[in-house]
Amino acid sequence: MKLKSLNKYLSFFIIFFSSQILFADDQIDIWSKTKKEKSKDSLEKTENIDTNNNTQITNTAVLNNNIQIDNEISEETKNIKIFGVFDPEDNDFDLNMWSQTDADNVRSSMKRISKIKLSNTATKLFESTILSFAYPPKGMEEEEFLNLKIDWLIENKRIDLIEKFLKQNQTFPNKKKLIQYLVDNNIAKADIKEGCSKINFLDKDIKDSYLEKFKIYCLVYDKKNSEAQLQLDILREEKKSDNFFDNKINFLLGVTDKTSTKIREDNLLNFYLSSVTIKDFKFEPKKSTKKIIWEYLNAANLIKLDDNRDKEKLKSLEIAANEDQFDKDKIFVIYSKITFDLNSLIKAEDIYQTFDNIDARALIYQKYLLSDNDENKIKLLFTLKELFQKDNLLNIYVKMLSEELKKINLEEVSPSYIDVVQKNIITEEEFKLGKIKYDDKILHRSKLIRYFQNEVDQKKAQKDFLKIYKKIKKNRKYFFSAKDLALIESLAKDGFEIPKELNYKEISKQYNIPDNLLKLEKTNQSAFLTLKLVEIIGEDEAHNLDPETIYFITHLLNQNNLRKIRNEILISALPQRY
Repeated sequence: MKLKSLNKYLSFFIIFFSSQILFADDQIDIWSKTKKEKSKDSLEKTENIDTNNNTQITNTAVLNNNIQIDNEISEETKNIKIFGVFDPEDNDFDLNMWSQTDADNVRSSMKRISKIKLSNTATKLFESTILSFAYPPKGMEEEEFLNLKIDWLIENKRIDLIEKFLKQNQTFPNKKKLIQYLVDNNIAKADIKEGCSKINFLDKDIKDSYLEKFKIYCLVYDKKNSEAQLQLDILREEKKSDNFFDNKINFLLGVTDKTSTKIREDNLLNFYLSSVTIKDFKFEPKKSTKKIIWEYLNAANLIKLDDNRDKEKLKSLEIAANEDQFDKDKIFVIYSKITFDLNSLIKAEDIYQTFDNIDARALIYQKYLLSDNDENKIKLLFTLKELFQKDNLLNIYVKMLSEELKKINLEEVSPSYIDVVQKNIITEEEFKLGKIKYDDKILHRSKLIRYFQNEVDQKKAQKDFLKIYKKIKKNRKYFFSAKDLALIESLAKDGFEIPKELNYKEISKQYNIPDNLLKLEKTNQSAFLTLKLVEIIGEDEAHNLDPETIYFITHLLNQNNLRKIRNEILISALPQRY
């Protein structure tokens, strides 16, 4: 990958998903310019920002991954190594995108963002910003900036981006942390073959006993015994091995015919080696058992309940499932195997309260499976929900409840059930864009959208604009919406000729945008602006953004010359789709 010239700014992508239509919103009369209420929610999320100037970076830098970049840098940043995934120019950024931003501002923003369950929109915007190659913020060492990237990738389980990061950056501090995460992730899935492929990211400069041990096991797994034995001998000489590992590898190599029955769970590799070398392996996970070991036990099908009446073990499995350590579906499989007499099943709705909580849940679940009446199924599902709530185990049940309610034919049940059923159905997180339906009677839904999709050039789009505007102007009842303003202001930013009577600058005064965000352009802090936008967007997807927020965001992006991001927002949020 060759990073291009530097003095351009970020484009990242933001793929906004939207199938419901953002209609013509709160509107402003294009001729009377009636004032509307200012947007409040978005403004309240913004904070004061220190926008102190810093010296411009000047000179030439060579990235640690052998990518040559021509740029202006100062002597103090000349030897700074930079790490990332994305070419900054591809996102309309440059290597200096953070250089004028104080480290404390970035740390504070990152801390707030870490507490938000980001939408797909916000996540993609964040990753395309934080993972672009760039110099660190003022007052932040390159290793701290690198660790912000690494920690985010691991905490959010971004396997695809972790692999890209490892491919794009050959040598960097904490590289072994990312490799071990990939290795453990595949062991936890009981996919050793794939885990062994990830060890290829390990290079001779990384000396880590955990990864070197796993590499030796992979040689055994691939039946390269001679090479495995040689590597084990080297590891012993370097005093990086231990008796437990030596014992397990010697047994797997056939050097010894016996192995220790001790189960070690201090790390996933030792636990895995225990499970594959001990005959009739059995392990009773405890509340203190690490989550990643629970994941492996699930994937390898090593958790069994030999006695369905073992309430203590079943209770521990319920708690584990509620904490996302044990497979939730297996709880219901266990419930279905608990034995009840026919009379109890027939009278389940009348007598379940006389049973202990586990048996009550199992009884109602079995009764639900036997029911063939939709209204009765709904009653049983919500009775079961109450039983899970009673023991604070609702996390086990919410998804299952949603999936079962989706199967109910609402046309066959009483209207009184419809609302409660719909409220408990989880909507899809992914929101797919439909095909654009152009409407030249409404400016922001017109075929002008094609310009932002690069389907027509500016000359053709200018003619289309004047023609569409002429038609709209004849409609004295037409109101100029916030989305219309976002479109017009973007066209003006790109050099389009705007009719004089369309005084969009006057209309824009109805919206109060914080000066501290507008100043980010003057101090070359476009990357920090995107962090602020991530905070503003937060949990919302594109189709949920209100018209004023769409204008608010596109105005800031225009001010900071982030046209590629702006275009993605416009083509996602403005048009009608079907």
